[in-house]
Amino acid sequence: MIMKGQKISDRYQIIKSIGEGGMANVYLAYDTILDRNVAVKVLRGDLATDEKFVRRFQREALSASSLSNPNIVEVYDVGEDNGEYYIVMEYVEGKHLKNLLKKRGKLTVPEVVDIVLQITNGLSVAHDSYIIHRDIKPQNILILDNGLIKITDFGIAVAMNATQLTQTNSVMGSVHYLPPEQASGKGATLQSDIYSIGILMYELLTGKLPFKGDNAVEIALKHLKEPMPSIRDEIPDIPQSVENIILKATAKNPKNRYADAREMHEDLKTCLDESRANELKITFKYPEHDYDDTKLLKTVKEKEKTEKKSEVKKESKDGEDTIAKRVNKSESKSQNKIIIILASIFVGLVVIITTIFVLIPYITSSRQEAVPDVSGYTVSEAINALQDLGFVVADDQRSEASETVAEGLVTRTSPAAGSIRKEGTEIILYVSLGDVTVEIEDYTGENYNEVKGRLEALNLIVYVESRKIPEEDDPNDYEEGIIIDQSVEPGERLSEGDSITIYIPELNNQYPDFVVDEYTIAEVEEFAEDYNITLSIVYEETDEYEPGTIIRQSRAAGTTVVSGARLTITVASAPNSDDEILDDSGGLE
Repeated sequence: MIMKGQKISDRYQIIKSIGEGGMANVYLAYDTILDRNVAVKVLRGDLATDEKFVRRFQREALSASSLSNPNIVEVYDVGEDNGEYYIVMEYVEGKHLKNLLKKRGKLTVPEVVDIVLQITNGLSVAHDSYIIHRDIKPQNILILDNGLIKITDFGIAVAMNATQLTQTNSVMGSVHYLPPEQASGKGATLQSDIYSIGILMYELLTGKLPFKGDNAVEIALKHLKEPMPSIRDEIPDIPQSVENIILKATAKNPKNRYADAREMHEDLKTCLDESRANELKITFKYPEHDYDDTKLLKTVKEKEKTEKKSEVKKESKDGEDTIAKRVNKSESKSQNKIIIILASIFVGLVVIITTIFVLIPYITSSRQEAVPDVSGYTVSEAINALQDLGFVVADDQRSEASETVAEGLVTRTSPAAGSIRKEGTEIILYVSLGDVTVEIEDYTGENYNEVKGRLEALNLIVYVESRKIPEEDDPNDYEEGIIIDQSVEPGERLSEGDSITIYIPELNNQYPDFVVDEYTIAEVEEFAEDYNITLSIVYEETDEYEPGTIIRQSRAAGTTVVSGARLTITVASAPNSDDEILDDSGGLE
């Protein structure tokens, strides 16, 4: 059990427990080297003793550590300390989508489109590297107070996939989002994540899951065979374009789904556009099932008839066989001898097969070696050292910045130095790019947009947060969008992919009530431009409002304005008014 104040690997000091699950316990910890709070996920005891699971967990978590995207919880480190296997991640103060659903019941269409756009944006980076999440569900999606979405548990989900189907408690949470191909025992692909996103999208919009059952097997079978329920039965006025996205994402046949998250992301970007308001319902190019249930049922019935006929023939011959046995006792004894001989041959074959498939591989199994520490070696020296011990070196090396290892030399390996691995294991080399860090300047007094652009051009991750003005200060002394503080001190150096937070004054920047205050479209566009908000306009035919009237907004009035957020407004248009054009002020020409 990890205790408060305990240090893991003499670096991560535990502050408190922040979550417990069937697979791991999560702790808030302080990174004493990099001076930041982190989340440390420690493997549960019984999984930590499963060598196969641990190896897979480490490999996949290391792969996930290469992902860098604002919509993905970053993986910083993976390691082991006194038999405790852990993964260190970015600490995010947010809540799971599952908690949001419990509180709200269901979300609006613009909110869901915004959330799924962010999910597919993060997954696009993973899919580009052919990293599959395998466990997309509300519990693995975090939402921050400013609306930013973060996908968590990359790598862990991959490792867990090998064992979850044998653990009822673990699978019940995930089987509701399980793609048909995985339910039938096939491997996961990029399109498996797409299916799970489609199910998640349906749940966020309706507040309920499309397939339910008393146990995991029953639910899995529904994913395999039952058609996806129509979301229009739940939300009759939902745009057909949105239903089409859900139907395409949750197609039973992966060939009918989006190829990857990037393709789904591009479709989502335009789904609320007026040009797609009258879109036709999607039809699939390929059949949804690879088998014919009718033929399968016919085959089973024919087999049953054949078995019944065999039983009748057997019963009718029983009398004849009894008489024959009495007359031919000597023949029966001969048959018994033959059976004994055949049984002996069978036992002999079992012994031979056991020897071939069990004993021989055990005797001739490859020896195991510790992966040597080749940090500081040239690539050729590292390859020679690893090959001398019987390891195979991957053709492609990976690059990373290093302040301590000179450019061109090896920084580390995967699996890590000291790991015990079988002869023939593939080793990946990480090669230093040298010290490519960026020196942070004092940005106070500068416009945050300009600073953000400069730093992002240097491949740093920049977060912008509003900070309340002290009560004793005069608000007139502060300017909108001007930096007042920063999380990294001037003179410190950051590497590519590191993050910095810049703070701007909170000058009561809140969303107005565009509906009650009777804003025009032009005024909303000006507001969005001033606050760096992505604006989407959806038109709705109605005779209850004057054309051009704003009737709904996706961000509630009074909520804090965050730069970079998405805002959707719904504008009234007259029925059959295709020829009428709205002028810039929101009126009709």
